[in-house]
Amino acid sequence: MYICSCDWKRNYNAIFNFNYDPDMKTENLTSDFVNNHYTDSYFVDEIGDEHIMTSVDTPLKDNAFEITDEEKKDLIAMLFAEIMDVMGLDLTDDSLKGTPKRVAKMYIDEIFSGLNPKNKPSIALFENKYKYNQMLVEKNISFYSNCEHHFVPIIGKAHVAYISSGKVIGLSKLNRIVQYYAKRPQVQERLTTQIGNELKEILDTENVAVIIEAKHLCVSSRGIQDDTSSTVTAFYGGVFNTPEKITELQQYINQ
Repeated sequence: MYICSCDWKRNYNAIFNFNYDPDMKTENLTSDFVNNHYTDSYFVDEIGDEHIMTSVDTPLKDNAFEITDEEKKDLIAMLFAEIMDVMGLDLTDDSLKGTPKRVAKMYIDEIFSGLNPKNKPSIALFENKYKYNQMLVEKNISFYSNCEHHFVPIIGKAHVAYISSGKVIGLSKLNRIVQYYAKRPQVQERLTTQIGNELKEILDTENVAVIIEAKHLCVSSRGIQDDTSSTVTAFYGGVFNTPEKITELQQYINQ
């Protein structure tokens, strides 16, 4: 159900499906939402601050693509305008009045475009005519993603490697696969796994490796506010899951 109304308390009720009391105080909305939607032992802050991944697949509703991108942008602009209004910002100011539409366009067309399967890159496979049977490494693939817990940027680089089972893909397609899975609300462990599993399926081989190093602005700009640390995650499949191949891959990456 999609609601277009300026009554944001009623929108909250309709979207999140809990009993709405028109006299409910604003500060009670969050606690009611938490009580109705959290059934495990973790609280909201703990899941966010500890960067807990709850699913290998991106959590999507069954009806995630029932409305068009243009309709989504209209709804996001309306809701973001409400957020800005609640924060006390003057939406009649020339600098701010276009912000809701700009944010909506950025979300759907750019930084979260990887949510929509229609934006998945088309991959063409080629015969490995050169019979190259060593690892192929594409390193330092830059990407920008966003933490799904706080919706702030994750900035990093990915190193991708595979050993052909008879098929190869264009080098730029490795970059596009990384970008596709990065352009959605993410957790770094999931991003690493999704890229690895996608390459295994496309290339029809277990011999795939993915290493990601990234900085999380939810760590550096808020919370602990540590600007020097970074996070490294890895996916090793097939022969890459051996000390010898891991060492060889690290040597290529560090050259």
